[in-house]
Amino acid sequence: MNKTADNNAFTISRAQFEPAYLSLYWNGELQRRAEQSIAGPKNCVVCPRECGIDRLSDNTAVCKVGRYARVASYHAHHGEEDCLRGWRGSGTIFFGGCNLRCVFCQNADISQGPFYGQEVTARELASIMLHLQRQGCHNINFVTPEHVVPQILQALPIAVENGLRLPLVYNTSAYDSLCTLRLLDGVIDIYMPDFKMWDEANSLRYLKARDYPAVARAALKEMQRQVGVLKLDENGLALRGVLVRHLVMPQDVAGSAGILRFLAGELSTDTYVNMMDQYYPSAKVSARKFAEINRRLRRSEFNEAFQEARAAGLWRFDQRATRIVGF
Repeated sequence: MNKTADNNAFTISRAQFEPAYLSLYWNGELQRRAEQSIAGPKNCVVCPRECGIDRLSDNTAVCKVGRYARVASYHAHHGEEDCLRGWRGSGTIFFGGCNLRCVFCQNADISQGPFYGQEVTARELASIMLHLQRQGCHNINFVTPEHVVPQILQALPIAVENGLRLPLVYNTSAYDSLCTLRLLDGVIDIYMPDFKMWDEANSLRYLKARDYPAVARAALKEMQRQVGVLKLDENGLALRGVLVRHLVMPQDVAGSAGILRFLAGELSTDTYVNMMDQYYPSAKVSARKFAEINRRLRRSEFNEAFQEARAAGLWRFDQRATRIVGF
């Protein structure tokens, strides 16, 4: 079979598509999930950190977020993957705070402070979703949502009641709790995890989470179980499935080959992958600290990772031109 010509296997008719969460809303399950999720932050086990603090009383730990989600910005984003941004943009909601501490984070000002965004109630978060829908966005894209899933679930019934009908994108580092992901089963249409690191020692050094590789593998398997491989509509817009991002890094500190073989072997060779080449030194990376990654990515490093992906059997890639400036 010529996979590149077999479009029907990866297409959903827009006319026949309905966001996953609507059926849960109509039968009352979405509201039940929202109520169930409140217990998560009480002695917080929302993410793999399992800090155990009472976030409902506005205490905070690693993620720096208490009772209410914090929103740093929201807008129609035209820089996402083609299948998400389309021609009217992806409706991105950037949440403040994060459960990782990546030393190279390109959004460190909102993920690690000092600016964590503005607190929003469930009704305010629902209003943001509806605002983005009125702007004409193709989807609602939750960016860094791992620590605020309960808040999202509490806002969603309000948004649906007031007319939300767009696909939901869960744009995550993949440092997600399985219990939390199961609350999202039948809620999220498109999972977009970023598989960052394959090696435990490097995960501890660069992400401050030794267990990241094991957590990410389990999370991606659960996402794949829920929604399967990515499917698009007739215009090439994503409607349901898993889209994996992988940032290729200098000196191969991410362990790209292991990640790519995992995607092909444990998920599917039909997994849609965005091989990202835009790494640059940021946040805590300097010549004094983390000198080994204190440079842009070289074209040869990206090409080697891409060949590893091909060798693993992966073939569905985001097709935008590379932006590498190194050599």
